[in-house]
Amino acid sequence: MQELHERQQNQLIEAAIRSEETERHRIAEALHDEVGAILSSSKLHLQGINASLLDERGKQLHEKGKELLDEGIQKVRGISHNLHSNILKEFGLNEAIRHFVKKTIEGSIIKATTRLDDSYTTLNAENDISIYRMVQELLNNILKHSKADEILVSSTYQNHILEITIFHTGIGLTQQQFEELRYNKDGLGLKNIMNRVILLRGKIEFFSEADGYRIRINVPINTTAT
Repeated sequence: MQELHERQQNQLIEAAIRSEETERHRIAEALHDEVGAILSSSKLHLQGINASLLDERGKQLHEKGKELLDEGIQKVRGISHNLHSNILKEFGLNEAIRHFVKKTIEGSIIKATTRLDDSYTTLNAENDISIYRMVQELLNNILKHSKADEILVSSTYQNHILEITIFHTGIGLTQQQFEELRYNKDGLGLKNIMNRVILLRGKIEFFSEADGYRIRINVPINTTAT
C-alpha cells in the first residue's frame, strides 16, 4: 500500500514538473520571439531619429532611451535563456551550471566560484534538468535573501552518486527552517526543490557553519539510463 502511494505521488510530481518545464519553454519562446522582436524594432525606430535635430534635453532623453532598450533586450535574452534548457541539452549539466553562475553573478560584487567534477556526464536528460533547476532556485534564493559576498558551487561524482554542494557566506537556512518554509504558502520555490529531490530519490541537507551556510544535494545516478 505504501509503495503504491509513493508511486502515485511520484507520478503526480513528475507530471507537475513536466508541465512546468513545458510552460517554461513556452514563455521563453514568447519572450524571445515576441517581446524581443518588439524591443529590437523599437530600438531601430529610435536609432532612426536624427539626434542632431534635438535640443540638449532631447539628446539626453534619446540616449537614455537607447540605453534602456539595450538593457531591456539583454534582460529578455537572459530570462529567456534561463527559462530554456538549450545550453543544458547541448553542453551538459556542468557547463549549464557554470554558465548560469557566470551570467547571474556578472555585474555584482559577489565572488562566485565553480569546482565541478567533469567525470560526470549526462545519462538522463530529464534528471539533469531537475538537478539544474534546483541549483538555479537555490542560487536565486541566495542572491535575493542571503547578503552573501562569496558563493562556491562544487560537485563530486563517486560510486554512482552525484553530490552538489553550494556554500555561501551570507544568511542561510538550517534544515529545520527549510522543512518549515517549504510548507509555507510563500515557499513555492522550496516546495518545488523538494518535489524534484523526491522524484530523483535524492537527499537535500542544509548546514550552518562557522563561516557561512552549506547546502548539499545527493542524487543517485542510474548508469543504465538513456
